[in-house]
Amino acid sequence: MTLSHSTLPHGTLSHGTLAHRLIADHLVDGVMEPGREIGLRIDQTLTQDATGTLVMQELEALGLDRVRTEVSVQYVDHNLLQADERNAEDHVFLRSACRRYGIWYSKPGNGVSHPTHMQRFGIPGKTLAGSDSHTCAAGSLGMLALGTGGLEVALAMAGRPLHVTMPEIWGIRLTGRLPAWVSAKDVVLELLRRHGVKGAVNRILEYHGPGLSHLTAMDRHVIANMGAELGATTSVFPADDAVRDFLRAEDREADFRELAAEPDAVYDLTEEVHLATLEPLIARPTSPGNVVPVSEVAGEPIGQAVIGSSANPGLRDFAVAAAIVAGRQTDPAVSFDVNPTSREIIADLTKAGATFELIAAGARIHQAGCLGCIGMGQAPAPGRNSLRTFPRNFPGRSGTEQDAVWLCSPETAAVSALTGTITDPRVWAAEQAVPYPDLTLPERASVNRAMLEPPLPSEEAALVELERGPNISGLPGFDPLPDELTGPALLKCGDNVSTDEISPAGAKALPYRSNIPRLAEFTFTRIDPDYPRRAADLAADGRPGTHFVVAGDNYGQGSSREHAAITPRHLGLRAVVAKSYARIHWQNLTNFGVLPLEFDEPGDYDRIDTGDRLHLGNLRTALAPGAEPRLRLHNVTKDETYRVRHRLSDGRRRTVLAGGTIASLAREEREEPGGTEDRITPTDPDGLGGSGG
Repeated sequence: MTLSHSTLPHGTLSHGTLAHRLIADHLVDGVMEPGREIGLRIDQTLTQDATGTLVMQELEALGLDRVRTEVSVQYVDHNLLQADERNAEDHVFLRSACRRYGIWYSKPGNGVSHPTHMQRFGIPGKTLAGSDSHTCAAGSLGMLALGTGGLEVALAMAGRPLHVTMPEIWGIRLTGRLPAWVSAKDVVLELLRRHGVKGAVNRILEYHGPGLSHLTAMDRHVIANMGAELGATTSVFPADDAVRDFLRAEDREADFRELAAEPDAVYDLTEEVHLATLEPLIARPTSPGNVVPVSEVAGEPIGQAVIGSSANPGLRDFAVAAAIVAGRQTDPAVSFDVNPTSREIIADLTKAGATFELIAAGARIHQAGCLGCIGMGQAPAPGRNSLRTFPRNFPGRSGTEQDAVWLCSPETAAVSALTGTITDPRVWAAEQAVPYPDLTLPERASVNRAMLEPPLPSEEAALVELERGPNISGLPGFDPLPDELTGPALLKCGDNVSTDEISPAGAKALPYRSNIPRLAEFTFTRIDPDYPRRAADLAADGRPGTHFVVAGDNYGQGSSREHAAITPRHLGLRAVVAKSYARIHWQNLTNFGVLPLEFDEPGDYDRIDTGDRLHLGNLRTALAPGAEPRLRLHNVTKDETYRVRHRLSDGRRRTVLAGGTIASLAREEREEPGGTEDRITPTDPDGLGGSGG
């Protein structure tokens, strides 16, 4: 393996990169220097049903008449299981909101948002903001695609800039060609093996080099998708012949625009991956960063193998699995689940006869959607290994509390389904004298737009009423940050706490995504089942009691779900003190008025125990624009004081002080009366209250 990892001299800025070009083309505020906050014009937005219901409620709270982006699309791909009426209620509400606000509506079963957006709407050179952390997958088309919290997306839909910290640009040069039985999933697993789940925080991964010529647009999607698991702001690939071929197959060649870095581009960091030297890799439970060679764990028995998800969504990924199992039978102890990512994939697999090959081999074919990836079905048996081509394997995310989920390529999953144990596909192929499948994929996809409902004309949309069922609550009202905070450290957690652990996914919790009070009952229960009750015990006079959460490194990794900020806030969380944060969750905390602080001395983390009473004072002065970003956190219980700091821009300071973004906008409206037609006017200026039941 060839590896070169270097940084530029201090004060030197990278230039000529494709990422810089995309940012510069959309920059509306700030300076393009790493660590500085910048504002970006957003061309397209993507929402999905696990996060979109809140986005639509936020549009209502903002008083928006109609979205102001070029394209906004609402996908229904997560909450597809309809064990009761709740998910169906959400779908009705979402469709009515799409009709009201001028948004495309992708019906249940049409497909997973990320590959479907690539197929129908992705355009090189455009910006995309999505309320799903894997929105970054669209970087495979030469887009600047950013996963972020729902409120950030709602503001982008309203025509506001998306504010992010300017990242470093990490150039990853690909050389060579992937060997047989190794595919794109192994490329991103190799990067996770090298750098772990926080190796790319506040960085954009920009792929370049001769190795790209052997990777299709959907191969690149696999790699870009799991940049989220590295903690990256996003990933960027050039728009070249592979992208042109993809758009041509989708009857959209006219949308192609060639884009690449300058020949003399200079990157903040550099690295090289020689594709020919890669081997089949696998992430062990319970982290995408826990990567080892498949050969190292070969022989482990499995009970499930699942093909699909946004991390392996292409026709090739399913076709190669079908070719491997064709004429064979999966092991009797293995449930072989095939989770198609779009109805287009199902159509093309069926035309090619691959659907029959999968079924004949024992596969269970599920509907097109995220499903098992978000814990909505296909939950494995406890204590049995589940191999998945998914992007995440956080504890309990599968829907089984004592799960053992491994992440791997379609080749490794399919071969292991045949053998009943984790198997290096190269070894199996050599023993069985099986050549690597030579796939012939159609040059034209089975394009069908029938399950995409276009926006209504403005005059019709204005007459649409939102259809809100009883499970859709209003957004809670949040008060301004007080000048002093005193309360217990109600929870102390370790490193790499994921948003799945803060606000769980799965079939039990997901149906309450539109019902914040009910969803709050699941908050942190994977870490401390008693947290919601203890938070409730602090409440007085019907108001939540102030408390703190203390955390280690990379707090809030994983999903972009803003519920992981809203439900603790609803229960009284006012400040988090951590060693470091994942990007999206840090933004979500500020959006809902939670103060994110970091230890100046990481060792002070060890000095605080659960239950210690903490105090922060003089916050109005400490968070004033231009004030020193360091504060003193006093541990009343131990009579100790720790230095902590924040990374809030002046704008985010105002947001946190006001109690959140919408409250801050309402305050701006009151202070600057007589706005223009472009002004957003919150309909509930005293909070975030909605009109739902």
